[in-house]
Amino acid sequence: MSALGKVVRSGAGRRRVQTLVIGLATMMAVAASVLGGSLVVVSGAPFDHAFAAQHGAHLSLQFDAGRADTGRLSASKDTEGVSSAAGPFRTATVTPRPDAAGPGGPMTVVGRGDPGRDVDEVALLEGRWPTRPGEIVLSADFSVLPRTGRRIGFLDLPGDPTLTVVGVARSVTRTADAWVVPAQMPALTAPGSGGYQMLYRFTDAGTAARITAAGRAVTASLPAEWAVGEQSWLTVKNTAERDTALYVPFLSAFGALGLVMSVLIVGNVVASAVGTGTRRIGILKAVGFTPAQVVRAYVGQALIPAAVGTVLGVLAGHLLAVPVLAETGEVYGTSTLAIAPWVDLAVVAGVLGLVAATAWASAWRAGRLRTVDALAVGRTGSAGRGRRAARLARRLPLPRPVALGLVRPFARPARALAMGTAILFGTVAVTFTVGMGASLGEVMKARAHDAADVVVPAPVPDSGPRSPAPGKRPETDPAAVAAAVGAAAGTGKHYSAATVRATVSGLTGTVDVTALTGDASWGGYTMVSGRWIDRSGEAVVPTPFLAATGTRVGDTVTLNGLAEPVPVRIVGEVLDPRKAGKQVFTDASTLATARPDLTETSHHIAVTPGTDVAGYVDALNKDLTPLRVTARAGGLDGGSDMVVTLNALSAVLTLMLVAVAALGVLNGVLLDTRERVREIGVHKALGMTPRQTVAMVLTSVLVTGLVAGALGVPLGVALHGWVVPAMGDSVGLRLPGSVLAVYRGAELLPLVLGGLLIAALGALLPAGRAARARTATALRTE
Repeated sequence: MSALGKVVRSGAGRRRVQTLVIGLATMMAVAASVLGGSLVVVSGAPFDHAFAAQHGAHLSLQFDAGRADTGRLSASKDTEGVSSAAGPFRTATVTPRPDAAGPGGPMTVVGRGDPGRDVDEVALLEGRWPTRPGEIVLSADFSVLPRTGRRIGFLDLPGDPTLTVVGVARSVTRTADAWVVPAQMPALTAPGSGGYQMLYRFTDAGTAARITAAGRAVTASLPAEWAVGEQSWLTVKNTAERDTALYVPFLSAFGALGLVMSVLIVGNVVASAVGTGTRRIGILKAVGFTPAQVVRAYVGQALIPAAVGTVLGVLAGHLLAVPVLAETGEVYGTSTLAIAPWVDLAVVAGVLGLVAATAWASAWRAGRLRTVDALAVGRTGSAGRGRRAARLARRLPLPRPVALGLVRPFARPARALAMGTAILFGTVAVTFTVGMGASLGEVMKARAHDAADVVVPAPVPDSGPRSPAPGKRPETDPAAVAAAVGAAAGTGKHYSAATVRATVSGLTGTVDVTALTGDASWGGYTMVSGRWIDRSGEAVVPTPFLAATGTRVGDTVTLNGLAEPVPVRIVGEVLDPRKAGKQVFTDASTLATARPDLTETSHHIAVTPGTDVAGYVDALNKDLTPLRVTARAGGLDGGSDMVVTLNALSAVLTLMLVAVAALGVLNGVLLDTRERVREIGVHKALGMTPRQTVAMVLTSVLVTGLVAGALGVPLGVALHGWVVPAMGDSVGLRLPGSVLAVYRGAELLPLVLGGLLIAALGALLPAGRAARARTATALRTE
């Protein structure tokens, strides 16, 4: 091994604390960067991969079967700009019976003889493709219980057709809720109803404008009244990418914090190593080392632990990314996503480059030192700094060890600044995480829409193969359940909710219409704008619904697909991140004539103050048992996988940042106590006890910790105020004040004291070491 290599190895081994700090800081920065970078890269990968593999349709057009001519539709395949097309396929909108495999409500069935190949190849996830009438394949995006072998009956169809589920599939562009053979379609289509579906792939379809232009070219030769609906692949892609996009601002903030802290701490550690190793630098120069070799030696001492930390950081980043990427890849049944190798390479090269550049900038000072000057410098720092602070401290009515500790930051202002910066970033991370957890909790409450003390869930439909006889009243009567709830002792406010499916003009697919009986405004519905419904014909909708339909509060939309069209006026905008915003909340009286048979109804109850919830549930269940439903205590569950994952990631990354901040303090205090070893020996010789020594060392970081905490908390609040709205924007949600204003005045003081805690944790080990040092040994140290 060369002389330079021996110096690098011995320096890294001798400065174990500094080596550990550099390694951990680098590991944290790499882990956060790998995770954040990977999510940015793969945010659209699941959809893009499936779209390419299944030759997804760039545009799906729906035509009125009563007007359209199949020959002219088929001829549209030859339009300029169309690379391939499929269809026309017969379509029908049917409603499964409540005991079917679907959730109830309208479903779009398409007649296709095979899964296709050139356009919209339907991917079979389970079972097989139908080969004869009486068989059906359900879309995994539509069905709640898509088990093969189930039988589905349909409402209001002549002959009461019943189909057997033989497979579960997925269309990447969601062109249907189910598929049957073309020969089955006449039995599913009432005379004069239904339609035709055409699927197109274009040579240029990268933007919404190009899709629009291509769609106009296709329909230019067709009568305008034939077309009744369309769906662009970009709309489906935006929906698919929504959940992954939520992570990007969140992880970007942590990644930036990690990188900045890594650079600052590595620079501080190397600068401290140069400052405390001045005499050693002089010896190296005296034995023939050139300035460039001295610089390379100190850069090498930083790169060795940084390289180890980089390897560990890549592994940690991959482990943290597993649940996130698995959830993302599951959307379209694609294989588990992997982190792109070039992401690892870019992060490794970037972080090691930053470490090397930071270490070089600090080590350059060592290379410029004159040999004679370096050899003449001892270990003890200059005693000239902080004299004014020392004189002021002596006048304060404080114990002498405390006064000596308070003066120390003024004697080493640069080192105090470096430690304060580390504490600052740790405090920012803690403040940001506390606010993030509170905001996600508010979103989770809004998502659940359940502030009830007790819930009576909707009855689970019978999963047997037989459908209920037409006209037979269901065994569970919502009116009887509501009467039992109202008569129960301890019942306060209560309402019921039933969900049906409908369609809305201008919005592809179906929407869930929640019909509410009673005042549900207290039930966890968080309003963004407008007001809650208070009469028939009014509705509130989520933000994505407004964006997708181009409507706003005060406009009127029509619910179709029911017994008759139902116009509703939008009076409020509600926070609801579920189901891509395809939801409408209205009063049950609004659907009184269009859907009078709402049977799958849940009931939500707020008990009167002082009522024991467990006792109330037991008493209520005695009355509900004959009605075949069971009450349970309300409250929120653990939340969605997305919320749980974000909370876990924020906790892990915050702990890493706090640990690195504490290690940065430890490194600075350890260097300080080493420089003051003789001074500490003098104090001990004059009677300072070990406890007073610990108090002096801990007090030396007191001011730094308090100042950094006081500055870090507002910065953390500001970071939260930037990231949370960005997360909402990434999924098309406007967030109300209850989600953003989560910090309370009484909660901020403990966060400020968190900076003091980080400082104390970092200083505790050096303080104990100084207290245990023998007086005679300390006095002999130069």
